[in-house]
Amino acid sequence: MRIVPAGYDHPDAVKLSDQVQIEYAQRYGGEGDLTPMDPAQFAPPRGLYLIAYEDDGTPVATGGWRSQDANGEGYANGDAELKRMYVVPGARGRGLARKILAALEDSAREAGRTRMVLETGTKQPEAIALYTSSGYEPAAVKFGLYRHHTNSRCFTKPLRL
Repeated sequence: MRIVPAGYDHPDAVKLSDQVQIEYAQRYGGEGDLTPMDPAQFAPPRGLYLIAYEDDGTPVATGGWRSQDANGEGYANGDAELKRMYVVPGARGRGLARKILAALEDSAREAGRTRMVLETGTKQPEAIALYTSSGYEPAAVKFGLYRHHTNSRCFTKPLRL
């Protein structure tokens, strides 16, 4: 298993993003996550996107962060927003999401970001369990495109050096 940086528009990233969008649509109905995202937002030093590969070169997991600062969507200066955490069904339960999450937190911290933030939904209990077991706490102020939706759950974690 290897985890490598990649562009958000890398073909393997697009493939896995399409798969997670299908999963979102199945869990919530509708079209999936409509949050606008530009591949440039995940380019270092203002972000990072990672892909995990099996030894045979098969992409099996992704995750990224992008810089956010105070705006009308509830973000604060210094935020790093976690996006597109996903592990293909056949690779779940092996700790990949936890490894990617730790690498993303380290990268955001090294880039000077002070808080990791994320939005997930009530129909993703596995994600909520991962985040809460990794030190994330419910956000006092919700943020992002889905902040007003009843299924939305926002979490934060300070990034201390």
